[in-house]
Amino acid sequence: MKASHVTMSMTIDGHRIEETLGVVRGIVVRSRSVIGSIGARLQTLVGGNITLLTSLCERARAEAFAQMIEHAELLGADGIICVRYDATEILPGVTEVLCYGTAVKTASHGA
Repeated sequence: MKASHVTMSMTIDGHRIEETLGVVRGIVVRSRSVIGSIGARLQTLVGGNITLLTSLCERARAEAFAQMIEHAELLGADGIICVRYDATEILPGVTEVLCYGTAVKTASHGA
């Protein structure tokens, strides 16, 4: 699936939606390691961007995004609209990251 066919909007530029295939999602549950937690606490003493946690969040979002695309491709989709992310702390230090959207089949305008 082309990256340009995954969007937070309700349309895909230059294409019309021919069929809606339903909600697709990717879910990742992550916990911080003891070493990562200690390192992050040390970074908070200095202030600024806490790179250890930023990196952990980026990896979790990327995995959830990839799972969502895989789910859409299994349904035969060539696009995903209305993409959103959500995160919920399940336990202290354990977070669920969810990426979801609506899988669609599209056609180019004029096709």
